[in-house]
Amino acid sequence: MIDSDIEPTDMPRIAQGHRMQFEPAQDCHVLLYPEGMVTLNPSAAEILSRCDGKRSVATICSDLSAEFGGADLEDDVHQFLSLAIAQKWVVLA
Repeated sequence: MIDSDIEPTDMPRIAQGHRMQFEPAQDCHVLLYPEGMVTLNPSAAEILSRCDGKRSVATICSDLSAEFGGADLEDDVHQFLSLAIAQKWVVLA
């Protein structure tokens, strides 16, 4: 189910004070912020790496679909973005 609060034209970006990076010791991407760190699964890392404030939600969905063999990932992207927005990891422009 798609979150109706997130529009296809919204431009998500990682919130100020947060930074995504690959952590070799854990062999995964993490999101660092002043209060701590979140370990990202591969799907979350793929989505979050595209949250640059320049790509729309629709573009992110389209890019991921193309990269992963035409899979319909719209629900997954919206679910992750809903969580990321609630946690204040991502903001919409």
